[in-house]
Amino acid sequence: MSMPFYVSPEQLIRDKADYARKGIARGRSVVVAEYAGGIAFVAENPSKALHKVSEIYDRIGFAAVGKYNEFENLRVAGVRYADLRGYSYDRADVTARGLANAYAQSLGAVFTSEPKPLEVEVVVAQVGPEVGTDQLYRLTYDGSVAEEHGVVIIGGQTESVVGPLREGWRADLDLPGVLALALRALSADPAGGPARTLTADQLEVAVLERARPRRTFRRLEGPLLQAVLDGKPVAGAPAAATVPPATGHSGLPSDTVDLPPAD
Repeated sequence: MSMPFYVSPEQLIRDKADYARKGIARGRSVVVAEYAGGIAFVAENPSKALHKVSEIYDRIGFAAVGKYNEFENLRVAGVRYADLRGYSYDRADVTARGLANAYAQSLGAVFTSEPKPLEVEVVVAQVGPEVGTDQLYRLTYDGSVAEEHGVVIIGGQTESVVGPLREGWRADLDLPGVLALALRALSADPAGGPARTLTADQLEVAVLERARPRRTFRRLEGPLLQAVLDGKPVAGAPAAATVPPATGHSGLPSDTVDLPPAD
């Protein structure tokens, strides 16, 4: 009679974590950074169909790295969560903190109970009414949540660039300045070799614009993106301004809510 196969819980958790980290590290990085006019999302992504950066709700954006089908399911579930909460209570009750808590529950449940963890790393960002009120939450494959400030990079080999990226960030950077900082991080060679040259066609760039009154998400593509990368004025961009914080009528806290099942 064969002996039963046994793996200690500690070893099982370590194996799952190593598996997820290796899968995430194989992908290309995404930089999410605050700037004077809002929050910028910059990803190395030549695909025009498979987005790493998306809108979740009025003032909330989503960025992810890892397996596309897995983080796309998370994105869809997040949109459903936001729509349901905004419809049931008030649009102001949909917050990045509540969404991050819901994602953490789902990621943690999969990591502990399923044979294979999700190979994803996620940033949920909410632009505030003025500088210093933005929210950035980084979520990892095991459901851990970290509140970030200023700038965060996920995916790829980030250890060699995260230090210079944070040292170079300032709260008063304009959009061309923060994009130039992100490009330096994305184009750096982790092995210490010469930096690559990334063109607008190889990038996926979006912003949450602080001055917009409701839906703040905007993609930068084509000539518009090239103009921003070149430091030229962007036609149609709103002037720097603040908007009053929204107030909800429900009075209900934006706490943890279970995510509805994704497609």
